[in-house]
Parts: sequence; structure tokens; C-alpha cells
Amino acid sequence: MTRAPLITPVLIAGCAVILVSFAIRASFGVFQIPIAQEFGWLRADFSMAIAIQNLAWGVGQPLFAALAERIGDRKAIVLGALTYAAGLVLSSLAVTPGQHWLLEIAVGFGIAGTGFGVILAVVGRAASPANRSMALAIATASGSAGQVFGAPLAEWLLSFLQWQQVFMAFAAAILAVLLVLPMMRAPVVTGPIAVEEAMWANVARALRDPSYALIFVGFFSCGYQLAFITAHFPAFVTEMCAPVMAGGLLTSLGITTTSALGAVAISLIGLANIGGTLLAGWLGNRYSKKYLLAAIYTGRTLAAALFILLPITPASVIVFSVVMGALWLATVPLTSGLVAALYGARYMGTLFGVVFFSHQLGSFMGVWLGGKLYDLHGDYTLVWWIGVGVGAFSAIVHLPIRESSPRIPRPARA
Repeated sequence: MTRAPLITPVLIAGCAVILVSFAIRASFGVFQIPIAQEFGWLRADFSMAIAIQNLAWGVGQPLFAALAERIGDRKAIVLGALTYAAGLVLSSLAVTPGQHWLLEIAVGFGIAGTGFGVILAVVGRAASPANRSMALAIATASGSAGQVFGAPLAEWLLSFLQWQQVFMAFAAAILAVLLVLPMMRAPVVTGPIAVEEAMWANVARALRDPSYALIFVGFFSCGYQLAFITAHFPAFVTEMCAPVMAGGLLTSLGITTTSALGAVAISLIGLANIGGTLLAGWLGNRYSKKYLLAAIYTGRTLAAALFILLPITPASVIVFSVVMGALWLATVPLTSGLVAALYGARYMGTLFGVVFFSHQLGSFMGVWLGGKLYDLHGDYTLVWWIGVGVGAFSAIVHLPIRESSPRIPRPARA
């Protein structure tokens, strides 16, 4: 029997959509200082806009996933891209914090419609069980690939364009990626869940499962850490890092300021995560997903603690970015794969979308607290240590998770 191929048109198209969507999303931290300086806002003002964006992403994720299962994946993705583009265009016209807060809701819903919840469900259904973990890892890694060039691209565009014009260019980019959608045709794959079961009955049963609750709670810290770093690390490096030394390796690569180093740090995180996520997908086919997740959260906790305890230099920024990057989105194929293993692929999009809401609650807290505590204390130290604490908590809560599918009750006879 011929083995099903790993690389399929569905996977290629899904990677393209996530790559562009996440390239834009990962660049928002670069706008933190330019927008605040133009309007004289507090750091918390634009941070709140990004925090609301992340929360809207979390709310929209299960909604778009459920919509995709009702009206079709491609229609849901088109709606997501249109919403994303509209949010970016309208945000470019905003001149008050309140306007940004309101319009970032549309951007967050757009990310939900072009992000993990919808795309991973399509990829997961199209992949064979033997290839599923690796296919999910490749799709997740494409988000990291977008992060590699998203922040540096925004930094480069800001060197000769206004931030409003960059937002308009990004809106055009997310619409252009819709050209790959004809490739995205995925079969409906039945899993251990009975085909006749209604989607929301499936979700309700999962919500009663203690293992699903632990997955939900554990994903909170992932969102907190990732969103805080994405939104605030460029500004953190700009303000807290020792100056880039003239004549060194960084200056030879054109990195002469700490602001440029901050953008490159986000890019390095994405670059390192490509390898880390693919490795996580490969390991997820062979070893316990819950123990791999506990190890990833432990590694993140140690890396963050050491970074803030040691002097912050260009070298430590580079090392931290590579280490954290290797662990960055490695949780996503393992978490989504764990959901599929427990409840099947049929309603994976909705079930992972509900779990992803916890991730985005964490994202909201990480971004908002970053700006709020910075304005109160003048630095990011406290919010950084909170991230260390929630990371350690997530490492612990993954240990009791059951990895076998729950016993499915037989349908009642008429």
C-alpha cells in the first residue's frame, strides 16, 4: 500500500495563509513606540489596543472554526481575510486610543479567521493519522516563518513610510494570499467521535472532561508569554539593552541600534521556532505529548528567569531569542494533536478553538499588563516575573492529563 504523502496542496495553501497572517500579526510590537510618540500616548494605550486584538482573536477563534465546519473552510477564511484587511485599513485612520481599541477587534477577528483554529483543522483533516502531527507542525512553523520577516519588514517599511501606510500595505498582503485558496480542499475525516453526534454536544462533553480542562488552563501561559514578548520585546530591547558595540558582528550585519536589534530579535525567535516546531511535531508522533508540553514550559520558564537575572546585552538578547524561539510555537502542534487524539479530527477546529481562547486570555493579560506595569514602574521587570510564574504553573498542570480517548457512550436507541 502506498503511503499518503506528507506535503499536499492543502498543507501548502494552509502554510501560505498562516505565514502572511502571522507576519502581520508579529509586527505590531514594532509600532509600539512610533504610534505612542506621534500621538503622545502612554505605553499602556497602544498596549491595550494589542491586548484587545488578542482577546478578540481568542473570542473569534472558536466562532470561525465552528463557522468553517458549517459553511466551509474556504468561505470562513475569505471572511477572515476581509475582516483582517478592513481592521488594518480603518486602524490606519485612528487618532485616539479608543478608536484603536475598537478597530483592533476587527483585526483580532481577522487573525482568527486566517489563523490556527481554521487552518490547522483543515490540515489535520486532510492529513493521514501517521502524518497528522508532522503536518500540524509544518503548518504551525509557517507562522514562525512569517514572524521571521514580519517585524524586520515593518521596521524597514517604517524607515521610509508612515505607520499608516504600512498598515495599508499589510491589508493588501492579507487579501493577496487568498489566491491560494483553490488548493485548499480537505475531506471530512471521521475520528473516534460518532459521526451522528452534533458539534456542540461534542464540545459540551469535552468541557466536562478534566483532561480538556487542564489543557485549557495550561494553554493560558503560552499566550501570556508569547503575546507579551511579541508586543513589548522590541521596546524592551530598545530601552533596556546595552548599546550595540561599533565594529562588532551585529554592526557588520547592519544592526547598529537597539531598536533594530529588537525587531531582529522577533525575527530570530521566529527563525529558531521553525526548527523547534518541526522537532516538536516529529517527537509528538513518538512520545507522550503531555510530557513534551511540560518540558517545553519548563524550558521557557528557565530561559526567561535567567535572561532577566543576567545583564541584558546584545549577546544575551540573541541567545534568549534563539532559545525562546525553539520553544515558541512548539506547544501548538502538540496541544492541537492532543485534542485530536482525545476527541478525533471531525470537530478539532472547534475544540482547539475553545482551548485557544484560554491562550488568548493569557495574551490579553500579557500585553495589557506589560503596558500598565511599565507606566506604573518604568520597566517590565514585574510583568516578566509573572510570566515566569505562569510558565512553571503550566508545566505542572500538564502532567495529570489523560492521553487516551475517553470512552464514547453509544447513541440511545429510538
